[in-house]
Amino acid sequence: MRLHTLAFAMTTALAGAAHAADTTQLVQGELPQVTAWRRDIHQHPELSNRETRTAALVAAQLKKLGLEVHTGIAHTGVVGILKGGKPGPKLAIRADMDALPVTEQVDLPFASKAMGEYRGKPTGVMHACGHDAHTAMLLGLATVLAGMKKDLPGEVMFVFQPAEEGAPAGEQGGASLMLKEGVFRDFKPDAMFGMHVVSSLNTGTVAVRPGPTMAGSDWFKLVVHGRQTHGAMPWNGVDPIVTAAEIINDAQTIVSRKLNIGELPAVLSFGIIEGGSRYNIVPDQVELQGTLRTFDTAMRQQAFDSLRGIAEHVAAANGATVDAQIPVGDSNPVLVNDPALAARVRTSIGKAIGNEHVIEAKPWMASEDFAYFAREVPSVYFFVGSTPVGQDASKAPANHSPKFFMDEGALKIGMESMLQATLDYLNTPAT
Repeated sequence: MRLHTLAFAMTTALAGAAHAADTTQLVQGELPQVTAWRRDIHQHPELSNRETRTAALVAAQLKKLGLEVHTGIAHTGVVGILKGGKPGPKLAIRADMDALPVTEQVDLPFASKAMGEYRGKPTGVMHACGHDAHTAMLLGLATVLAGMKKDLPGEVMFVFQPAEEGAPAGEQGGASLMLKEGVFRDFKPDAMFGMHVVSSLNTGTVAVRPGPTMAGSDWFKLVVHGRQTHGAMPWNGVDPIVTAAEIINDAQTIVSRKLNIGELPAVLSFGIIEGGSRYNIVPDQVELQGTLRTFDTAMRQQAFDSLRGIAEHVAAANGATVDAQIPVGDSNPVLVNDPALAARVRTSIGKAIGNEHVIEAKPWMASEDFAYFAREVPSVYFFVGSTPVGQDASKAPANHSPKFFMDEGALKIGMESMLQATLDYLNTPAT
């Protein structure tokens, strides 16, 4: 886009609330660079709390735009602050930067070949959740808004967050650590926005909902202690494998029989079973790890109490004991979208991409540590479809899959939606 055309579009966009045509033109001018950033970050993914290359790229671009830049927040987090030329509200927009310990199975010219270490084992590393797109889109938005600086009302904080997928064992990270380290100490936003690309929706569709939107997540660990013996003579020991199996089976009744999931959904899943060293030895212990997802504090506590009771009583019935850590460490709270702000953002997104392309999101059992920010300030988090049109999104490889594929058309839709919501909010803040 030529400079005089861009300047005209920016001036038009800030004449009151921006029109969809204006945001489309502004985004279109940045798409080639945003796409290039996304592909570069995708090809060079980094695990949680290890996002040094990505953070350096982000900081360099923000400095080039003339923003006030802060680095090293929560290890590798980067924050850029843009001060507009006119009085107005303070808005924060967040993108996450980390990748996953997943080996990519998508045939792309910029596919990841990166390797890392996770839980002490070598692993492939992949942006299997779309954080590469989030980072690239927010850099593009910063570029567009920096070009409007003179006529922009208020201030915008661009938050590039590490470790959304969870800090490595023994470390802290993510949104909670950014808050502990004072990311809002000198700049307390009046509102905050975030978005996430999802394969469960087709490109061109955006979903947003008021109120509870993404589940709170808890990690639990149960260590079942038995007594080791020869596998041919199990009566001489206490079998923690059989005990663990009974605990797993009985724990399924917590959601199906004890929680009122007619009011709100809940999920309890086991993800790790570790025990034993040889096929013919009953081991001393078995470790179980899993996750609980809930939308309600009372249901969460009820599930905790039930799981602990099942584990202890089943273990006792088998002559075993159990060490129960329920939960382990910090938990992601429920992500709650401010209802009034969500309604405004939905209107803005409809203006940008057409009301027929905006739907109400269903409660999502996945969790998001953006929820920590949403507890501090009124916030909205929405979802951008990323499965190509014409493909059945319900059958597309899910986020976190080694086959996760993001249609790059989602970059345009996400940027237009966020830019429209941002400009509308800055020009007409909530009362």
